[in-house]
Amino acid sequence: MGNRLVATASVAVLLAMPVTAIAQATSEAIESQRQANAQPEVVEPQELDTVYVTATRRTERLQDVPLSVSVLSQDELDAKGVVGYEGLAYETPGVVLNRASANFNNFTARGIATNGYNANLQSTVAIYIDELPISANGNSTILDPSLYDVERVEFLRGPQGTLFGSGSLAGALRILTRAPDPNVLEGSFLADVGITGSNSLRQRYNAMLNIPLAQDTLALRVVAFSRDEEGYIDNLGTGIENANSLESKGGRATLLWEPTDRFSALVRVSREESTPEDSSLVNPDLGKDKRFSDRPDMFSGEMTNYNLTLGYQFDGAELTSSSTWSDYEALFNVDLAGTYGQAFAFGLDAPFESDSFVQEVRLVSDTGGKLDWVLGGFYFERERVVNFGYRSNEQYLARSGITGLPNEYFMDYHTRDVTREQALFGQLTWNFTDDVWATFGLRYGSIEAQGSTLAGGYTSDYLTLAYYCSFLDICGLPATITPVDAAQGLKAKESGPSYRVSASWRPTPSITTYAAVATGFRAPVVNAQAGSVSSIDPDDLVIPFGADSDDLVSYELGLKGRWWDGRLAANIALFNIDWNDIQVQANRVSDSIQFATNIGGAYSRGVEFELMAMPNQDWTFTLNGSINRAKVDSLTDEEAAISGAVLGARLAGPEVSGSFTVNYQFDWLRNSVGNASLAVVHVGGYPGSFPYVPGQPGVVSPTFDYTDDYTVVNASLAAAFERFTVGIYAENLFDDRSITYVHPEAFLDSRYGVVRPRTVGVRVGYQF
Repeated sequence: MGNRLVATASVAVLLAMPVTAIAQATSEAIESQRQANAQPEVVEPQELDTVYVTATRRTERLQDVPLSVSVLSQDELDAKGVVGYEGLAYETPGVVLNRASANFNNFTARGIATNGYNANLQSTVAIYIDELPISANGNSTILDPSLYDVERVEFLRGPQGTLFGSGSLAGALRILTRAPDPNVLEGSFLADVGITGSNSLRQRYNAMLNIPLAQDTLALRVVAFSRDEEGYIDNLGTGIENANSLESKGGRATLLWEPTDRFSALVRVSREESTPEDSSLVNPDLGKDKRFSDRPDMFSGEMTNYNLTLGYQFDGAELTSSSTWSDYEALFNVDLAGTYGQAFAFGLDAPFESDSFVQEVRLVSDTGGKLDWVLGGFYFERERVVNFGYRSNEQYLARSGITGLPNEYFMDYHTRDVTREQALFGQLTWNFTDDVWATFGLRYGSIEAQGSTLAGGYTSDYLTLAYYCSFLDICGLPATITPVDAAQGLKAKESGPSYRVSASWRPTPSITTYAAVATGFRAPVVNAQAGSVSSIDPDDLVIPFGADSDDLVSYELGLKGRWWDGRLAANIALFNIDWNDIQVQANRVSDSIQFATNIGGAYSRGVEFELMAMPNQDWTFTLNGSINRAKVDSLTDEEAAISGAVLGARLAGPEVSGSFTVNYQFDWLRNSVGNASLAVVHVGGYPGSFPYVPGQPGVVSPTFDYTDDYTVVNASLAAAFERFTVGIYAENLFDDRSITYVHPEAFLDSRYGVVRPRTVGVRVGYQF
């Protein structure tokens, strides 16, 4: 029996039960982490674990938190082979990952999305790595961070504007990494090697080492990771087979100093480099897993973060100060020739650098009294410099006879934009009794954004000349070069409150109910080319100023319960959302210039549920799902014309999605425990954009399309010994190749994302 108990604890490292928040117990506090790293007495599981989260900036039981939260522990991430965003949405009801390619990610939740791209718009779901918000504008290259040696991942659904600020319109994703342990020397290693499709090798390696430097006071924790994944898509334009290969590597080092029981200091440095060789978007008209671009589309990035977190425990409250500096360098190189049906060369090379600083200070009361409260201040500043290089190529310039350009770049200019956000926030919970409590949260902040054009660049009339040559057979014309002068851009600034109010009632010790009203918002947007007229078609629409902040109000009823002696658990939430002054992104048809504007409003109504049952210590069943209906319900004729929307249009989210998982644990080889799991994920189809051409009401856009309904099946089998685990797995077992993403813009020849081909492989883990 003793050997089986040890193996039972070990199997979680590789093939933990693939369940959601209702099945994991964690704590964000450093002291709790120290306890978790100790070697407790292992017992046979008789009931589901109690879950703890910090979604309200304090450690609480999930069952007591009056909002919808899903949690994935590190054990679950390892078990599923989840190393980034790709697998997170499958486990979270009502959440969709619009993933155009590696490092090109945009989460949506509860149907709050107008298309899967949202260029120039802040995301509707805020993404945090510890204290750093990394979510950005929709057309920014957003790194897909490694998820190894994390404490847990929390996905908060519904608006989180009170505690997490702008961009948490529909939710917030929190990636919480593990703190060092001053009293335990430990390490771990996880290798994952598989074959994608018929012959593409996928390699993933992760390692961790925790080093105590002084007992009880000082420790260092180091994590390293590497991904090397061969591609499976052929680029017919470049002639490269398996073009979408990916290399990613990085690590982090965290130093913890606790000189007293009251004071702690944590310094964390992390760096990640991710370099896809080409995009994963395909053109189904070219054949299976085929794409076309004149050069590889590049969405690569390098992110370096520095964080200092200081904590002091007063009598009755804990003070936390978190300061984060971040440097992000990326390439956004894309072929735009699809704008004119590949008639002439047209591409964009846009390297950029973004520097951010985030400061948050929180004072959180100790729990146990009539009043629990949080008070805090927040400051965020980001400066981003982008070099826009619009290119032709030497072959087309020679063929068309266009002369006068200094090189293949017909437009070359540089921009700088600065965004600042500052806010004060607070949250108060009044415990009327042990079973009745109410929470009031308020945030008041301001946001400003301003862009400018730097001197030294130039523009030309290349697009007009190329259009004349390719479509009117008027060739051999010289290009006119126009210098770009420095210019101060328009400033957008808004301020106001966001709030959250909830009431909770525990009718029995095992059931908690709640009702909540909450708001969220996004930052305003200024269009870089506001007021410009198309040089190709002067009758096309004029680019508007930008978009004001949009906001929403969410009404939610929820129930969280445990029954059957703790072996059955459920989280259920009903929601009704009013979304007003919706920020939308569109493109002018004649020259593909992106712009942002506002339309009237929409609603989103639905239900989310998470169910888990453990009939005995060997079997676990999990069912998660979401049913959602989201449509435009307020729209003027002018708004419809400029956006391409129509009254009653569906928003870009599935009406039905969910997953079912079964996990079986059994005696296997000598001194080992076996673990088998099967997971089935289903996502319904949804429109990739509004149906009509901006500026041409009633004309169906040639880029309008739906994603497919798709179902993905994953299976795994593993054996766990005292210190190591070994297992085999199959992802997308039945090789479903459905369309999961539709790019809404015409400039891409290859606009569709598809399910990754079947991948089979082996995972080996070791820990000491």
